[in-house]
Amino acid sequence: MEVIIKADYKQMSAEAAARIADLVYHQPNAVLGLATGSTPLGLYKELIRLHRDDGLDFSKVITFNLDEYVGLPASHEQSYNYFMKDNLFDHINVNPSNIHVPNGMASDIEAYCLWYEDEIEAYGGIDLQILGIGSDGHIAFNEPASSLGSRTRLKTLTKQTIDDNARFFDDPTEVPHYAITMGVGTIMEAKTCILLASGKGKADTVAKAIEGPVTALITASALQLHPDAVFILDEEAASSLELHDYYQWVYENKPE
Repeated sequence: MEVIIKADYKQMSAEAAARIADLVYHQPNAVLGLATGSTPLGLYKELIRLHRDDGLDFSKVITFNLDEYVGLPASHEQSYNYFMKDNLFDHINVNPSNIHVPNGMASDIEAYCLWYEDEIEAYGGIDLQILGIGSDGHIAFNEPASSLGSRTRLKTLTKQTIDDNARFFDDPTEVPHYAITMGVGTIMEAKTCILLASGKGKADTVAKAIEGPVTALITASALQLHPDAVFILDEEAASSLELHDYYQWVYENKPE
């Protein structure tokens, strides 16, 4: 597991974008796992800039998103399908047929989740998965006590997650209570996982995920067992790490 600490959110976002760009340059048909929320917005803005100014080509890239609210159509402004189009897909040359965002309106969710898993497998698995971390330590919508071997499935959201996401809705009572989400086991099969975290409010949770025990109560802690997991943090999010200075030393003295 690699821990990279950047001075601020902008540098954190640029580091993540550079890693994605490097993958796409060398593997034009890369399979990217994407996340929503406020944390990856800077990353997506930088990818848009790289496409516009440097010609970063997404025409053969395949994407799979982590999750989607159940009950929100793709046209709903708070759906993750809408979020991805508004913040990334509409601004790069990704082929719409290569985009996969879970369908929160699926009539048979169990069958749909099995299909989603099959689609990921059919494309050879996810090459690089972007992750955020919830205030309770969840990745995707794998809430505390989720199985660390879980697959794509229907998940009931915790009250804390519902309250955290209420700020995005005009009426807090409109926040869905269920989501389709990739499971921890699904995420762990990605060849590389990059988790982004920013801000003082995430510091204690990040420290538990990186330095605490591997536990289903902090599903992000499963990344300690991943062969190629990278945490990219800003200084505030890294402020509770016991080995903060060591992580900096390792990063600054990496062999060429």
